[in-house]
Amino acid sequence: MASATSLALPYLNRELSWLEFNARVLEEALDERVPLLERLKFLAIFSTNLDEFYMVRLAGLRRKVTLGAAQYAPDPLSPVEQLEAIRERVNELLVRRRHALRRDLLPALAQHGIEIVSMDALDDAERARLAAFFESQVFPVLTPLAVDPGHPFPYISNLSLSLAVEIRDPETGKEHFARVKVPRLLTRWVSTGHALRFVALEDVIGANLGSLFPGMEVLRWYTFRITRYSDLDLGQMDQPEDLLETIEQQVFQRKFGEVVRLEVQRDMPESIRQLLMEELSETEAQYVAPVGPRDVHDRDELLELGDLMQLASLDIPELRDPPHTPVVPPAFRDGRNIFDVIRERDVLVHHPYESFSASVEAFLEAAANDPQVLAIKVTLYRTSGDTAIERALTEAAEAGKQVAVLIELQARFDEANNITFARTMENYGIHVAYGLPGLKTHAKTVLVVRRDFDGIRRYVHLGTGNYNSKTARLYTDVGLFTCNPLIGADLSDLFNSLTGVSRQKQYRRLVIAPGNLRARTLELIDREAEHARAGRGGRIIAKMNALVDPEIIAALYRASQAGVDVDLIVRGICCLVPGLPGVSDRIRVISIIGRFLEHSRIAHFANGGAPEYYIGSADWMPRNFDRRVEAMTPIEDPALHRGIQLVLETCLADNRQAWELGSDGTYRRRTPGAQPERATQALLSKNPWGTTAAARALRKRARESS
Repeated sequence: MASATSLALPYLNRELSWLEFNARVLEEALDERVPLLERLKFLAIFSTNLDEFYMVRLAGLRRKVTLGAAQYAPDPLSPVEQLEAIRERVNELLVRRRHALRRDLLPALAQHGIEIVSMDALDDAERARLAAFFESQVFPVLTPLAVDPGHPFPYISNLSLSLAVEIRDPETGKEHFARVKVPRLLTRWVSTGHALRFVALEDVIGANLGSLFPGMEVLRWYTFRITRYSDLDLGQMDQPEDLLETIEQQVFQRKFGEVVRLEVQRDMPESIRQLLMEELSETEAQYVAPVGPRDVHDRDELLELGDLMQLASLDIPELRDPPHTPVVPPAFRDGRNIFDVIRERDVLVHHPYESFSASVEAFLEAAANDPQVLAIKVTLYRTSGDTAIERALTEAAEAGKQVAVLIELQARFDEANNITFARTMENYGIHVAYGLPGLKTHAKTVLVVRRDFDGIRRYVHLGTGNYNSKTARLYTDVGLFTCNPLIGADLSDLFNSLTGVSRQKQYRRLVIAPGNLRARTLELIDREAEHARAGRGGRIIAKMNALVDPEIIAALYRASQAGVDVDLIVRGICCLVPGLPGVSDRIRVISIIGRFLEHSRIAHFANGGAPEYYIGSADWMPRNFDRRVEAMTPIEDPALHRGIQLVLETCLADNRQAWELGSDGTYRRRTPGAQPERATQALLSKNPWGTTAAARALRKRARESS
């Protein structure tokens, strides 16, 4: 049996695997089968994904190098080797991004009248319009910052777009350097007056720099942008007395994290690049080596390509995906009391194919308005502002119900939103807790306690996705409504441990991290291997966002060697190597990148003919097993199994959006055959939990394809 920490364990580097995921996102921008504005959206997503990678993963890796951190077994690469490989791969991807933008997307957009043009390309009327726009909307907001003995090099905020300006005093001939920040609160793409013709805001500012430096000669200007380390450092701190205050301080300190990347306009002269690197090195309190030439990205004239999302949102239906309106789940269509429905049978919902507002939000609204409801308890990881969920919780509290909300303050880059949400909840008298020290609460759970005709009953929702109305329209997730008394009792115990003091580790039905989720997952995999050895066959299908944990990977290798057929649907990072003779030759891995972000976590174990299905909040990563509060629940009603199986089999049958991971660590896009299958389209067209002839035919075709 291979040790989970052995260097001999076949294992793909996590960071490079993530870059390959982002490369698959970029490929959607190049795919001519994707509607044009959706392609632009994917290029924007690729860019914002890369920003976050540098702010967190690469920045953390640089710190490991500085601290001399040891190689993480079983990763084959040391931190230094990882940095080198990352730089090489990122450079390749940036070249590909430039080609995607310049050779494919911009020319294709121009054919539809959508243009990003330079100031030189404008006619007199357009110039006059933009001059007026600059004077009235832009000039009052700008603050030119000179650099000289009386003006130190200014603080540069993370990911802000700036102009590096060289000016000359005509009286003295002395040259000066100045920085002008491009305001993020203004639109990046300024209309020229023609409906779909735009100029980048930085070009408008650059053409009017004389207004900022009157009497001076503007020699030249170029855009630049920096990236700072932006993760929280709670792990390095003593136990905080006030977690809310500590998180607020950390969010503020994030603004001053060390610079880890400098992006510059492609044709920026070496002298200005060198000046920026020197000034950043002198003014920044660096925990690691300052940025050098190898940390400079100069692959395009346009920086901050995440802002292309604004153009991707243009209302041009023929260039977008067809509109999708989620359907009301069948169980909730007849207008009956939602608690009556759940009391009769478990209900499984699938977003965004089925409506979030008509299920999860309706459940909480009903709980808020039902006089028989006594208490509502919710875990919230990523909030979305003024939503039906917030209104339901505050209305319930105002009605005198006991309301408890566990808000995860450490949800990366949503900390500020969650802090605001927490304070709003407290102002309404809601009991707000922030979870357990040293652990993020990532579980997706709602508990409603209701006085029924036959006594107190618990109604539960357990899901794979956040209680966020915005992402519920974009992410695929599943959720279970149940009033199973054992699951309800488990969730009561979980909430008690989150809001109080508890050493609860054993649960009746739920599988909880960091308690027994790791052990139970290993047990389920090993049980499948025992079935295979005993001649009863073995089958595992698991869908998740990431597979990183070495111990789980080692167990999957053992299962493959025992004869278990394993299909993994892993959207993002996958460190497991499939298809290795004698090691993982029965394991197949695909990644689906398409219209919706594949976010659901589902696991199926054949169990010798008594199949089991689970859904939950956890990916198979060390942090989810060991450093987060996660909840996985079995789906016990056999009537719901066919729907989950259909989702899994439809994904496995996808030959349009799916990429296969090879034993060489390379992903290859599947080639559609005579009958192309796109999982998203199939699930949009059919009810996954239905029993229609069409649904049965789809399930049969999916099984045959897989």
